[in-house]
Amino acid sequence: MADEPEVETKGPVHEDSPDRSIKSQDQHEFPEGGARAWGAALGCAGIMFCTFGFANSFGVFQEYYQSHQLHDSTPSAIAWIGSLQVFFLLGGNCFGGPLFDRYGAKIIWPSSALYIFSIFITSACKELYEFILAQGVLAGIAMGMAMAPGVASTGQYFNKKRGAAMGIAVAGSSLGGVIFPIALNKMLNNPNLSFGWTVRIIGFIIVAVMVPSALAIRARLPPRKERFFLLGAFKEPQYVALIFAVWLSILGVFVPIFYIPSYAVSQGMGTELAFYLTAILNAASFFGRVIPGITADKVGRLNMLFFMAVSTGILAMCWQRATSNAAIIVFSAIYGFTSGSIVSLMTACFTQIPKHPGDIGTYLGQALLVVATGALIGPPVSGALVNHYHGFSEVSFFCGAMSLAGGLSVIIVKYTAGKGLLAKT
Repeated sequence: MADEPEVETKGPVHEDSPDRSIKSQDQHEFPEGGARAWGAALGCAGIMFCTFGFANSFGVFQEYYQSHQLHDSTPSAIAWIGSLQVFFLLGGNCFGGPLFDRYGAKIIWPSSALYIFSIFITSACKELYEFILAQGVLAGIAMGMAMAPGVASTGQYFNKKRGAAMGIAVAGSSLGGVIFPIALNKMLNNPNLSFGWTVRIIGFIIVAVMVPSALAIRARLPPRKERFFLLGAFKEPQYVALIFAVWLSILGVFVPIFYIPSYAVSQGMGTELAFYLTAILNAASFFGRVIPGITADKVGRLNMLFFMAVSTGILAMCWQRATSNAAIIVFSAIYGFTSGSIVSLMTACFTQIPKHPGDIGTYLGQALLVVATGALIGPPVSGALVNHYHGFSEVSFFCGAMSLAGGLSVIIVKYTAGKGLLAKT
């Protein structure tokens, strides 16, 4: 598909791009479909499978490390590996997004190579600091740099169907969150297979998925030649309010994802079944990413984000009430559905704010850098609570309160949008 020509319209120009003529997203003509558009969405799904899907599997590593290589470390210390990984995964978009807006989809290749390298390095790690550097920092940065082009590209092709397209794209992370925990569970419990070869096999799977996925991702719009970052975006009240609301939600939403296997073991569940909880949670989140995304296009993306974040918060506060195997499995499935929607909905909400679709990558990347601090803080704080109180009641209240506060803060976002609290926004 040929790049669409820019059409000059009257209106305020972003102060970070003074010489640039822009059109609002409502005025810009989006393909809303076609082979290249859906190819970008599916390519993004493949990248999310390899990156976010692998990060969503950290609950398996958390429990395994506590019992094996890092048995002398506290749960909070081990949780820093996963929280740093998610932090840099989200924060890496701050550079991956602007680079995509400026240079196009080709930036995905060096970041993909770096990510694969980090996986093979992780396979040889033995000490806590080694896991932090390889699996936490290096892999996280490379994940974010690879993820940003896929999300931004999908946003350039869709507007009215963006919630559905983003839901499908981000659902790849749920599929990865199902396959990787099951594969890890089988291989880590195989006495004939070492930890190193388990991780290396995962690396080969990621190579096989990432290469065709990266080939499918294309930029639709010509590159932006102005400033690398668009810091003027932080003067927009709706943008800042949305960042705050999502930050609160992310502060709590990853906690059960990281700790549900450990919690289940503490309640008497067998280790092998506990490892499958991560896969069950992520399997449910697949539907949580797609169904609310499609619904959001009809009822409003902010409206759906409000509903799903509040539901997640209420459910998280009931976490400690699930004590039997059956109850824990049901909780994991329902929590996976509600929490899974937050990631896809937040990306859809952030991408509808910039006035020009060519700025989507930068707006999204800048926002995710701030949001990433919530993912960095939440799991280690929860690990410290578990270590101090020797239970999960305080953790349940913490993650539930944060998610609930994030959902309620969406009301502020709707107010700053200026279209009324009951409007489709």
